[in-house]
Amino acid sequence: MQFTSEQRLDDGVLERAFTLGEIPGTLWTPGSASAPAPLILLGHPGGLHMMYPRLVARARYAAAEGFAAATIEGPGSGERPRSAAAEQARADLRRALEAGEPVDDEIVDRLVLPLVEKAVPEWRAALDALLALPEIGGPVGYSGGVISLGTRLAVVEPRISAAVLFAGSFVPRSMFEEARQVTIPLHVLLQWDDEGNDRQMALDLFDAFGSKEKTLHANMGGHTGVPQFAGDEANRFFARHLK
Repeated sequence: MQFTSEQRLDDGVLERAFTLGEIPGTLWTPGSASAPAPLILLGHPGGLHMMYPRLVARARYAAAEGFAAATIEGPGSGERPRSAAAEQARADLRRALEAGEPVDDEIVDRLVLPLVEKAVPEWRAALDALLALPEIGGPVGYSGGVISLGTRLAVVEPRISAAVLFAGSFVPRSMFEEARQVTIPLHVLLQWDDEGNDRQMALDLFDAFGSKEKTLHANMGGHTGVPQFAGDEANRFFARHLK
């Protein structure tokens, strides 16, 4: 991991850009931390530049609770190389949605599964590097989407102790079997009127999760309309499980 820039935000949070090989990322740490901080990994569906306003807001709320937060650029996002197969799958998905047609499982598989296969090892490598920093300690939480990515990480990464998952993306049918293997505490956010999300599939996925402690927080509104109190509740969830 190599830090490439840093700035102090007006609330004292230290924001540092880094690269992990060719993968860019960002780390935020609380300004007043006197001991290694627990870490929240911030998942997201798009490029770091496009998602920055939402990511930095989430990181600042996390820092106010004493957490460090970090994220990395996803495969095929930002300036990372594009996959022709993923671009075709994305175009096929957009075409089906615009035509008001059902989204074929095959399209979802082509779009999501290769992303999960590539991104999960990258997140685990980032976690290795982050936990090696003296200012970062455990435990670790995961927060955000793509929900299939969060599900896979919750299954394969024992260092993740709790997760807040955003139900805002299509889910391959094969992920339901993986969901049954998830045992960590979960807090799932669902926007009831999310135009790009299959609501019933999100409810079925929540039902499939094997965690003994799992909460579904559903709110009216579209994909980007998550109310502030829902984010506050997610922070309280992490405060219970990561401190």
